[in-house]
Amino acid sequence: MKWSEVRQHFPERCVLVEALKSKTRGKERIIEEMSVIDDFENGNAAWKVYKKLHSENQNRELYIFHTNNEEIKVIERSYIGVRRRV
Repeated sequence: MKWSEVRQHFPERCVLVEALKSKTRGKERIIEEMSVIDDFENGNAAWKVYKKLHSENQNRELYIFHTNNEEIKVIERSYIGVRRRV
C-alpha cells in the first residue's frame, strides 16, 4: 500500500507498518510500499506490539505513524550506542 491508501483505510489511527519497498535518499528513508500490521487507538499500544515484533526479528523495517499526517518522513541516524570506559 501507499501512504495515501493507508490514510484512507485507517483514518485517525496509529498504524504499525512494515516497509516492503524502500530506499534511502540522502539521510531520508523513502517508503514506497508498506503493509499495515495493525492499527491502534494510541501510540502506546502500537509501541508495545512494535517492541515485541522487533525483539523477534530486528531485520524487519517497522514504523509507527499516525494517519492524521498527510506525509511521512523518516530520517536515518547512525546508531551511536553507549560507550563504556574499561
